[in-house]
Amino acid sequence: MGNKATNANANPPAGSQPAGGSLPRGWRVVELRDLTTKFFSGGTPSTKRPEFWGGVIPWTTSAHITGLYLNEGAKHITYRGLEQSSAKMVPHGNLLIGTRVGVGKVAINSIDVAISQDLTAAIIDKSKVHIEFLAYVIQSAGVQDVIRSFTRGTTIRGIPRKDLMRLPIPLPPLPEQKRIAHILRTVQRAIEATDRVIAATHELKRSLMHHLFTYGPVPLDRVGEVKLKETEIGLLPERWEVRRLGDLVEFASGQVDPRELPYLRMVYIGPENIEGGTGRILSCRTAEALKLKSGKYLFTPEDVIYSKIRPYLRKVACPQFTGICSADMYPLRPKKPLEDRRFLFHLLLSDIFTRQATSYQQRTGIPKINRQQLKSILVPLPSTAKEQRKISDALDVIDRKIEAEERRKAALQALFRTLLHRLIPPLPQVSRLREDGG
Repeated sequence: MGNKATNANANPPAGSQPAGGSLPRGWRVVELRDLTTKFFSGGTPSTKRPEFWGGVIPWTTSAHITGLYLNEGAKHITYRGLEQSSAKMVPHGNLLIGTRVGVGKVAINSIDVAISQDLTAAIIDKSKVHIEFLAYVIQSAGVQDVIRSFTRGTTIRGIPRKDLMRLPIPLPPLPEQKRIAHILRTVQRAIEATDRVIAATHELKRSLMHHLFTYGPVPLDRVGEVKLKETEIGLLPERWEVRRLGDLVEFASGQVDPRELPYLRMVYIGPENIEGGTGRILSCRTAEALKLKSGKYLFTPEDVIYSKIRPYLRKVACPQFTGICSADMYPLRPKKPLEDRRFLFHLLLSDIFTRQATSYQQRTGIPKINRQQLKSILVPLPSTAKEQRKISDALDVIDRKIEAEERRKAALQALFRTLLHRLIPPLPQVSRLREDGG
């Protein structure tokens, strides 16, 4: 009985996580160079030579790698730019690996593409390895740990090519590679599909905002019945007003000391805690946890918070709790005739508002807007509180759809990470430390 248990542990099923750092049955560790025929890096044509740019050859950097496949270049260069620089063409269907900036990023190029010095191309021997499987292995925690251990440099940290070539790769038989790649790719396709739904819903919201702030809350088939007037901020329903924001909101006055109670225990929101363009409040901590010292503004669930830094980022939040915020933000409280807080929230995110806020930034040369400038911005005001609520309700429905899709995406990403961890075993310790030629 004891011998049988020992043998079972020594040869666990493929794709499982064995104990003690051993690999599943049929797996072995090879070096990346064992699966390739060539490695090379690229370069960047001189930006001082306009004749090198704007051609038909896709060219990319590591910053443009965002998914498993690279389907387009970051920019385009000319044949002359390719010939008279260190940029090199990578035939489609190979691996691009970040080795200078974005170290550890990896993608399969689905097009022939020229690469910058940030990337190293690995030309894959597809008789030995399934390319999607190899890309996923390089993304796995164990291999990423090795990449980090190989990274050198101070100002720009990178991984030398000789170290990249000897990167340890856990490798099962080819049928098992294809099975694992299929499972992971299925989840990744679901993530990509969710991304497309999110992008389409954001576009729908932009279109809906334009409609609502031009015609009011009327169906598309009735816009012809709405009488419009030309105003300083564009066409609006005839019965609406154009007002200055300062006439419709109260600005927070006086700051509080975050070192004192009750503010010490309150949640703090800074510009970095708000997702631009959506109003989503990201992970926050208390003033005590952050050891805050300088004065902050107090906000309540009656307020909308607007960041005055880089107004083009559209950092606006509608908190459901009492807390404190950065002095670089304004808590704004609607007052009659502006009666709906959510309407104010959506208004501050609108193109009508952002265009004016950004124009102040451009005139001053400083990426922020001050209180007086913010007060002077012209905004559309529906004639009744009921209209304000109808507009905010319609936009809230879209926001809830986006939030639901974001939660679905987060769940799929967590599933992908779990599967990646379970399907690709950790490297045996000896393979992590093996020297070149060892």
